[in-house]
Amino acid sequence: MGNNKEIKKEKFASDTSERGAKDWVKALAVLLGGLIVAHLGVTLFLLSELGTDTFTVFIQGLSRTVHLTVGTVHVIILCILMIIMLLTTKGYIKPGTVVCAFCGGPIIDLFTWMFQGYINGDATMLIRIVSMLAGCVILSAGMSIVINSNAGTGPNDLVAIILSDKLEKIEFRWVRVGCDLFFVVLGFFLGGTLGIGTIVAVCLTGPLVQFWLPKTKKMVAAIESGR
Repeated sequence: MGNNKEIKKEKFASDTSERGAKDWVKALAVLLGGLIVAHLGVTLFLLSELGTDTFTVFIQGLSRTVHLTVGTVHVIILCILMIIMLLTTKGYIKPGTVVCAFCGGPIIDLFTWMFQGYINGDATMLIRIVSMLAGCVILSAGMSIVINSNAGTGPNDLVAIILSDKLEKIEFRWVRVGCDLFFVVLGFFLGGTLGIGTIVAVCLTGPLVQFWLPKTKKMVAAIESGR
């Protein structure tokens, strides 16, 4: 029927060439705020010690295969992804992508220092489960703020975003689940370790990000417009 037509999916790629310096400052400030929220979620997830996030399983497995540290492999892979995306796509790599790539670690270190005395492997299982689930929800909310800032997104998160734009008939949530599952399976076969939290992250992250996107979009628009 005519009024049951499928609504065309909104794309993530955008042209920011007309954005002025003041607008970029606002956008990057929003991105940084979202990054802090997202990495609070990452920290709560990691401190629960119920499994690493999906991308880390891949990095961990690769590091064991090539005999380099996890941190070194992480930086190398992010740089490779940024170069590939710069050469093959347009409208995705922005200043905020670099911010996401290099600021996440220090933010996680800060939150770990703040909360590791309360949330750790010795805490009760209830606290660990709540921390893991809260981490997924908070991470997804922060990620949606970063995406809606339109200032750039972390290279590993851009994989799902770019594929979502290319696969126009598949919702972002399912593309993200597919990407997370790919990283987990590949990482596992390379020697990475996973836990129940990893499986939860695969199932929840994509749907939760899609849930938060329209809600944080209004908030970001209000901040950037000065209202």
